[in-house]
Amino acid sequence: MTVLRAPRGAITFIRMDIEAFYSQDERRRASEEIEYGRNWKDEHGNRYEISYIVDTGELYAMRDPAGGLVPVTWFGELFSTPVQMSELAVAVLARVDDPDALADALEGWNEAMERPDSIGWLADRLHRTGIRPDPGGPK
Repeated sequence: MTVLRAPRGAITFIRMDIEAFYSQDERRRASEEIEYGRNWKDEHGNRYEISYIVDTGELYAMRDPAGGLVPVTWFGELFSTPVQMSELAVAVLARVDDPDALADALEGWNEAMERPDSIGWLADRLHRTGIRPDPGGPK
């Protein structure tokens, strides 16, 4: 179990493999997805991708277990490391029926994503705008 901390509470979610996540509801595979960035970080430096699945109304986080970037040159340039699909963990953060309402709630996400512990900003923003965690987790 993983907890995303926010000043006004926490979002707790159960993690699962990305393939298992899509297999649980085939609408996820065919649906349009709205991406909310691939460089969210928690307080420990773990990297997340945040996306919204239009057909199911699910806002979800996909966690990269390795952090995704490693220095590989003399000059400290960063490159993505290969990650097996089975290593990626997915969690439904919330269910939101209206994609426009979600976009309004997450206004400023582009700038916020680059801050330290940006996932905390996300959790707080969801809480402050009345979007509550999905109590049932992935279905």
